[in-house]
Amino acid sequence: MTVEFTEEHRMVLDLVEKFVENELMPFEKVVMEREASGEKAGLLPEEEAPLFEKCKELGLFALDAPEEMGGSDLPATVMLAICEKLWSTVTPFTFPPDSPNLLMLDAVATPEQKKKYMEPYAKGEMKSCIAISEPGAGGDPAQMKTRAVKDGDDWVINGRKIWVSNVPAADFIILMATTDPGKGARGGITAFIIEQDMPGFSIEREIPMLGGSRTYELVMDDLRVPESQVLGEVGEGFAPMQMRLTVRRLEIGARCIGMAERALKMMCEHTQQRETFGVKLADRQAIQWWVADAATKIHATRLMMQDAARMAERGEDIRTAASMLKVFATEMATEVVDNAMQSFGAMGMTRELPLGLMAQRIRLSRIYEGPTEVHRMVIARRTLKQHA
Repeated sequence: MTVEFTEEHRMVLDLVEKFVENELMPFEKVVMEREASGEKAGLLPEEEAPLFEKCKELGLFALDAPEEMGGSDLPATVMLAICEKLWSTVTPFTFPPDSPNLLMLDAVATPEQKKKYMEPYAKGEMKSCIAISEPGAGGDPAQMKTRAVKDGDDWVINGRKIWVSNVPAADFIILMATTDPGKGARGGITAFIIEQDMPGFSIEREIPMLGGSRTYELVMDDLRVPESQVLGEVGEGFAPMQMRLTVRRLEIGARCIGMAERALKMMCEHTQQRETFGVKLADRQAIQWWVADAATKIHATRLMMQDAARMAERGEDIRTAASMLKVFATEMATEVVDNAMQSFGAMGMTRELPLGLMAQRIRLSRIYEGPTEVHRMVIARRTLKQHA
């Protein structure tokens, strides 16, 4: 069954929808032009600043942050519905703060860390990112080689991280490192909070990605951090990291629904106007089947997402549900957007429509937060164990 939102939650969702339509959609043309010229397909700081002010004015801030930090503590079902609406446009924007890192901090940060990092992060006064993947250790983070060694009251970190998003703007970085190589994921990985001005930290290079996005390669060369920067328990960083990844996987499902819904709408509007050989495209069976399949699969994906969100709200283990959603949603959106592009003919191949940018971002999503093949392997492994 679909989620029944409260009146208060429906008001929030209506507000988000109006924000997307009135504040974000007008930026689409300039975002697409930037991507077409090889620039980063995003908003400039001077464009984001008034949007953040508008968010504060509307109360669209710290939506899932704890109430004691001034947040609204909205449930997962509502947050994913908000994410879905935000991704109906190619103008990239997130209501501060970014949920996965916030929830990871809330789960394991010390009171001092919450005051120094989480509280200003929840208020939108700080930005963050997380560094997990390494050259040679992407889809299997348990194989990471970045090493943290205790030296007196400090930890000394050496290694490399790659494919890290949002680094230049980040006030702090959640860095995953190995503290006991012999234990691996079972007691050997620790999370640290580092800041960019710490000696021994550097950004090696910027990496252009599909869809006009950027990631970064980082180097830690005798990066010395005090014990106070350990996030959670030493050796117990893998579980909160996986929790954080699971939250993002649910968000990827919501993002794919938002993009697919927009593509379906565009396809329906276009095919009911466009004629070929004296017949409207919408009257052709091929188009009708694309529309029917898209509507059906979007509905099925949304039900999967809502079910996983309700499980999360009940405190259940949602790792398998999140993997299923990520696989199904990314493949669903790939098909829907591709068919929409095909329905537009040559126009669908241009950078004048948002469909091409959506297609690139969906393609990235099949790799981000674990590639599709790894998720299928995990789903199969858990299902076989369940029926052993």
